[in-house]
Amino acid sequence: MQELCTVVCRFLAWSSARLCSHTEDVRSFDPLLEPFALKQVALRNRVVSTSHEPAYAEEGMPKERYRLYHREKALGGVGLTMIGGSAVIAPDSAPSFGNLLLYQDEIVPWLRRLTDDVHEAGAAVMCQVTHLGRRTSNFTGDWLPLVYPSALREPTHRSFPKAAEPWDLDRIVADYVSAAERCLAAGLDGIELQSYGHLLDAFLSPATNRRVDALGGDLEARMTFPRRVIRAVRAAVGPDFVVGIRMSMDEDRPDGLGRGEALHALGRFVEDGVDFLSVIKGTIESDATLARVIPSMGTPSAPFLDFAGEIRRAVGIPVMHASRISDVATARHALREGLLDLVGMTRAQIADPHLVAKVAAGHEDRIRPCVGANYCLDAIYQSGDAKCIHNPATGREQTLSHVIPPAPERRRVVVVGAGPAGLEAARVLGERGHDVIVLEAAELPGGQVRLAATAARRRDLLGIVDWRLSEAKHSGVEFRFGAFAEATTVLAEEPDVVVVATGGLPNTTVMGEGASLVTDTWDVMSGAVHPQGRVLVYDDNGAEPALDAAELLAVRGAAVELVTPERTLAPDIGSMNSPAYLRAFAEHDVTVTLARRLTGVRRERGGLVALLGSDYTDVEIERHVDHVVVEHGTLPNDELYVDLVQHSTNAGAVDHAALLAVRRQEVHTHPDGRFQLFRIGDAVASRNIHAAVYDALRLCTAI
Repeated sequence: MQELCTVVCRFLAWSSARLCSHTEDVRSFDPLLEPFALKQVALRNRVVSTSHEPAYAEEGMPKERYRLYHREKALGGVGLTMIGGSAVIAPDSAPSFGNLLLYQDEIVPWLRRLTDDVHEAGAAVMCQVTHLGRRTSNFTGDWLPLVYPSALREPTHRSFPKAAEPWDLDRIVADYVSAAERCLAAGLDGIELQSYGHLLDAFLSPATNRRVDALGGDLEARMTFPRRVIRAVRAAVGPDFVVGIRMSMDEDRPDGLGRGEALHALGRFVEDGVDFLSVIKGTIESDATLARVIPSMGTPSAPFLDFAGEIRRAVGIPVMHASRISDVATARHALREGLLDLVGMTRAQIADPHLVAKVAAGHEDRIRPCVGANYCLDAIYQSGDAKCIHNPATGREQTLSHVIPPAPERRRVVVVGAGPAGLEAARVLGERGHDVIVLEAAELPGGQVRLAATAARRRDLLGIVDWRLSEAKHSGVEFRFGAFAEATTVLAEEPDVVVVATGGLPNTTVMGEGASLVTDTWDVMSGAVHPQGRVLVYDDNGAEPALDAAELLAVRGAAVELVTPERTLAPDIGSMNSPAYLRAFAEHDVTVTLARRLTGVRRERGGLVALLGSDYTDVEIERHVDHVVVEHGTLPNDELYVDLVQHSTNAGAVDHAALLAVRRQEVHTHPDGRFQLFRIGDAVASRNIHAAVYDALRLCTAI
């Protein structure tokens, strides 16, 4: 691991030096690389990682993992990285998604260390500051009542707040001041006040401020509390410290804050001390509205960019914006056309924290693309922290590097399978300098990712495949498509290492009778079958495949009923992606049946009868349908792996301690074996894209 760290540090030093020299050449015509002054803060370029919360904190503190995550983006060339997406200022603003605790003095030295690292790497750093209001739960943290302008429940977080009393507002103003002073003491370059979906904007919006006292009513009254906070913060931090605001400039709802009122309020906020604006359009109180503010794949690129440009032309302070600006061309357009002063490429830098460095070095074609899956956000609620769907090093900088180090010796490696796991293995092994051959039975790479991308809304998933294929070829990896691999095929290559990434095959063994009468989601998505009429889609997996199939069938005119044994629909699909499916189901009248388990299928004249049992009762019901489609994950396609075990030195065994530490595998249980053998991805068990590439990265980085 020490050798790995040395190699990576040398590469980053070289990359940084190259970035500085090359930037001078391209800055004259690339607006992304132009410097920008944000008050007294000199930014080296106009690319920002806007405020977001990856939930990497420990006990509310930005410790090692949090620090290294932001340091990586600074090393990768970003001009400004913003931390603490909704860092909270008070105990009654309980953390709901891993928020930093700005109300504790203990946070200052942790912030200071992060700030020093980011500055040393050449970037500026600011922190978002907020009181969540009702966007959390009173059943967590210190179990304090939530406060809000009016006693209105937020649909997403579901708690009922109380209407804030004068003494609540007095202490909250003081809490904002204390939090800002801690950020100043930590050496941060500035802060950003959060004003969309939280407490400040709740007072400003007529949709959420129903008060009849001096803080409610017309716009001037509704501005009273947020203006009080801004003035107090400005007085506390002095005139030079940067204070910005991330604000909804149009809530896009009939009873909400409109553009005219928002611009008027912003003008007052600027008078009170606000230095820059980060533009938001919409609200985030429900899954549906949040998914519009932070759009996923299948939606237009940069949907609010023109709106942000209109706001910029109407205000006199610097403007930034980030909403699905995921590619360099769109970011350049935003700056060249004067739509923005600073361009937020936040999810894009979760996918590739070295995005700016690659632009400056003339390697745009090697940027790992953000495919818009929004797994980064959904994973926070599903598993506790952010994860890029196809960059497993993000958030794991303590053990994994974004720069693949060269291997100490060249080895001959055969990778079987060109799905996400196999392609990642090939990419990493190629960059390590090994002699790599990939054998793929299909004529095209991608495996299950290519199948999932047949859904029109999810076609951007192909970026996961295309980038890896390009990177692997860049490193000299040899691909053989249409090559069905048997044990003799692999042995003939005389490999030193074999990585089996053959994926899985659909598992429809979920019922007692009638397995031969059902089809699977692969058949539907590939076009191998075209079910019509009454179709029952049974989902015993809870992820995207069943919903993709149900949507496709419904759009084609089938009468679809989606049945699941779960108490909720598709529990593995988070709030960022579920709205698109639910909208399609509503538009095409898909019936959803919960808590019913498919127990059997039989043929009757005119169609099929599906038997539906329940985990909660002995009552069984029947559905008369034309087709039954089953989604129950996959079973490992492991025949080749089993055949190769006897020829390997390690019998396929993996040293888990070495794997987790990203050390070389040294299991040798078969002294007469000819090669090391490993299997990864769904060839091991049915999982997801992130698991597949994570398997490959941490294994192959040490080969």
